[in-house]
Amino acid sequence: MEDIQVWGKEDSGMFSVSAAYECLTKHSADPQSEVYNILWKTKAFPNVLMTAWRALRGRMPTRQCLSRRGVSMNSMLCPMCQLEEESSQHIFLLCKYAQRVWSECFKWVGTSTVQHNDLKMHFLNFYLFQATNKQNLIWKGVWVNVIRCIWDQRNLIVFQQGVVDADEIFQKAQLKSWLWLKHRTHSFNYSFSDWVLNQSSVLEVLSNKQAVVFIPWMMQRQKYGLMHSNLGFVGEV
Repeated sequence: MEDIQVWGKEDSGMFSVSAAYECLTKHSADPQSEVYNILWKTKAFPNVLMTAWRALRGRMPTRQCLSRRGVSMNSMLCPMCQLEEESSQHIFLLCKYAQRVWSECFKWVGTSTVQHNDLKMHFLNFYLFQATNKQNLIWKGVWVNVIRCIWDQRNLIVFQQGVVDADEIFQKAQLKSWLWLKHRTHSFNYSFSDWVLNQSSVLEVLSNKQAVVFIPWMMQRQKYGLMHSNLGFVGEV
């Protein structure tokens, strides 16, 4: 009997490009690629998601990163705490001011958790067990907004001689997450004070009592007009 070649990934034994691609991606994919799949589903403005994506990939221009690229630095210390070398892990997770912000996040919804020192694991574990998947995409929107607001505060200190304020970072993250919901969903009719003071009940309404209908980006711009670019919109104030 003559030997024949058989493609073992298909029941028919016939080679297909799609099966080969699936096989390659399964073996070559980053074990933590789930992080990025979840990230792009997270409910936040595009510029906020891009900042979080760069942070998760270790691409933020921290002092450690710039030094490795050959940029001469006057100081390697974290601009916020002035205690440790500024790396992505430090500025976003280990800095005492960053830790205070993350603690405020969990205090906000009346829970607590062990906080990981790895950014990807921290993102994946920023999760409310009592919440639905839809709720947790909104909750992860808070995570990415915290990352963006920490970086904005860091830049304010570096370039404009600002003063570090953990409460301000947290409040701005709350505001950004509220603005996304206000302008990107039909069913979100809560004031900012409701969002801040009654977070758990708002999340419950969003997932269980009302259908959340997300407004496409271009429709949103036409409906609400153009707002400040720091909040994810571009155009006139």
